[in-house]
Amino acid sequence: MKDKNFISSALKVIEIESSAVASLKNQIKPDFEDLCLNILSTKGKLILMGIGKSGHIAQKISATLSSTGTASFFIHPTEAAHGDLGMINKKDSILILSNSGETKEIIEILPALKRSTSNIFTLTNNNQSTIAKAGKINLVIRADEEACPLDLAPTSSTTIALVFGDALAIALLEARGFSKDDFAKSHPAGQLGKKLTTLVQDLAVMNEKAPMVDLNTSLKEALMVVTEKKLGVTLVSNEKKIVGVFTDGDLRRCLNDEVDINKTPIKDVMTIKFKSIESKALAIDAAEIMEKNKIFTLVVHSSNQNEEPTGIITMHQLLEAGII
Repeated sequence: MKDKNFISSALKVIEIESSAVASLKNQIKPDFEDLCLNILSTKGKLILMGIGKSGHIAQKISATLSSTGTASFFIHPTEAAHGDLGMINKKDSILILSNSGETKEIIEILPALKRSTSNIFTLTNNNQSTIAKAGKINLVIRADEEACPLDLAPTSSTTIALVFGDALAIALLEARGFSKDDFAKSHPAGQLGKKLTTLVQDLAVMNEKAPMVDLNTSLKEALMVVTEKKLGVTLVSNEKKIVGVFTDGDLRRCLNDEVDINKTPIKDVMTIKFKSIESKALAIDAAEIMEKNKIFTLVVHSSNQNEEPTGIITMHQLLEAGII
């Protein structure tokens, strides 16, 4: 086995495919907008089709579309010829991926696809190909060079098809006004789902369980509450309204200034400019506020003006829950 520079080979592939992706910018034409408008007006689902590597890319694009607001699924052309055509109805649209535009298995079922729906769109590298001519809208994207030195294995061509699919999905997402809440509905499980569904109130220590002292409480008594609740902080209230917080950082400043903990009321040493968040906000938003302001706790307040529940959420709780 002769010497081979694996890193050099890898870098060459990355360079070729990067160039292909960059060239895709100049290949997005007005027909892309036509495709988006047709998909947005589709009453049914958007069905993706492809064979071989194009099929794998079509499956990924379909999955991305489904998770970003465009109902979609993938049908394998061979399975379609053996009964899966029954999954397609006239309200659906079909997007076919074929680099050459001459994929035999797809050409064979084109008449049946046309009977199922008139909304057939195609993505090929040749607008004169059989599959391209069958499309209501045909988009052409082309990679000048495959990264495969034999020019056989689809590499650059599948990469730009994948990027095209992402561009399509995000363009549709933005047009639909698809939100974080919408995204969470289709991603309830795993780390991502947890970040998009866990609310501040799900983790925070609220109401009577939260550390709380009165405005005129002595620093010594406040420290006892901080110790008892084990959150490193206490809220300071004045007639049920939160007017300040006292944290470990405030305690360090008191010690440095040699403050008398027995005679000093908490109102003299508390922090009055504190950050807060609504109880029904996402926990991940609380994490972002803490990180931005380099703090470890947030006061939690109700989004309902008729209620006054209060509480505390800490960085430790967010870490423990796997939010960050």
